Amino acid sequence: MKNTLAYKPKNVWGTLSAAQRKELDALSTRYIDFLSSCKTERETVAYVCERLVRAGYSEDFKKKSIFRSLRGKCVFAARRGKNTLSKGLALIAAHADTPRLDFKQRPLIEQPGVAQAKTHYYGGIRKYQWLARPLALHGIIVREDGKKLPVTLGENPGEPVFCIADLLPHLAQKQGTQTINEAFEGEKLNLILAHSPAPEAKNKHTNGEIKEPVKQHLLSLLHKKYGIHEEDLITAELQAVPAGAARFVGMDQSLVGGYGQDDRICVFTALEALLNAKSGPQNIAVIFWDREETGSDGATGAASRFFQYCVEDMTRCWMHGASVSQVFLATRALSADVQGAIDPDFQELHEKQNAAQLGHGPCFAKFTGSRGKYGASEADAEFFASLRGLLNAKGIPWQSAELGKVDTGGGGTVALFLAAYGMQVIDLGPALLSMHSPFELASCADLWATLAAYRAFFE
Repeated sequence: MKNTLAYKPKNVWGTLSAAQRKELDALSTRYIDFLSSCKTERETVAYVCERLVRAGYSEDFKKKSIFRSLRGKCVFAARRGKNTLSKGLALIAAHADTPRLDFKQRPLIEQPGVAQAKTHYYGGIRKYQWLARPLALHGIIVREDGKKLPVTLGENPGEPVFCIADLLPHLAQKQGTQTINEAFEGEKLNLILAHSPAPEAKNKHTNGEIKEPVKQHLLSLLHKKYGIHEEDLITAELQAVPAGAARFVGMDQSLVGGYGQDDRICVFTALEALLNAKSGPQNIAVIFWDREETGSDGATGAASRFFQYCVEDMTRCWMHGASVSQVFLATRALSADVQGAIDPDFQELHEKQNAAQLGHGPCFAKFTGSRGKYGASEADAEFFASLRGLLNAKGIPWQSAELGKVDTGGGGTVALFLAAYGMQVIDLGPALLSMHSPFELASCADLWATLAAYRAFFE
């Protein structure tokens, strides 16, 4: 019997033993390495696939530990348990994409003094946060002959970085009176790539000045480094992301600061849980999708049929003749996505009793959406209660939360796409500060508790 009738969320830090604190420190260090090296959905999925192969997972669905990736942007993995597949899966779903700046199809322009790349922002960003900060280029260039050229530039010591210039305060009086949307235009998120003109500033054939000499110099540098022409950029996938490694934050190193923690913190912890969970009765699986930040559409998003095809093929191999619909209906799923923590400087935007707090464990979001619960599924009380009982029995701190005050906040996750199959599903993930910014903050304690929760769910 509980000692008190009232409820109060537990602070994870106060529950940790000395041994668990060492585990937390080691886990946080590995997580920082993961964040620093996986800044795009392609890099994240490649990391996941490499870990799965090393752990003995196979693309042959007749095996007991299997995986499949689609176009290098989403991945499904599963491990067979003792139960018949008709009893469903224990599934954790997360997304590998994150807000960023994508190069336009014809990106290169020259404006006074500089060559720039035109960008189109991806996902929900606050545009001003991307100005006057070092940015790196990540992605691929695919040439006409099909050769794929990986690009990572601006991360290593000695490499150049790139940036978007900000307006000096001396000329920003008008900007200061505008709304944020008026003051910061998407079409002005132009990335500075070069400044010096081509060494041969005159055209040999006409003896005249080279048109756009800085852009011409940039093209020659790109050709020297990658062997490409400007047309190759039309079919490229290049992203501008914050340059530099993730870091510990605070004198006590209790926070991790870095880009892309929404939702790669859930990818990292779900993968760790899959690889380290003890074998048991449950059939366990993860799926990491792309495109969540733009609505989950497309072949590699949660609205696609990729997950369905994987489960159909798995069912044919593991339980020939079984009803796939029965597998879906019996599946229990966690939509692994982050929650917005109470911002210490903007507490008035949160309804504090139902808001997430850093350091208090992963957050259950019974529903997401916005205002009148539009655009979301809602977990049933029976499923929520069973998970609450599971984490309480394991001594894993957790909390419940919603994103901002009613009529103030809101947001969606992949939960509704899983719920469409009839399975039980609820959102569960850690809270972040500065979500969707180039430098998000997560508690090391929440990282540890989230992994513990996901592993308990699998086991």
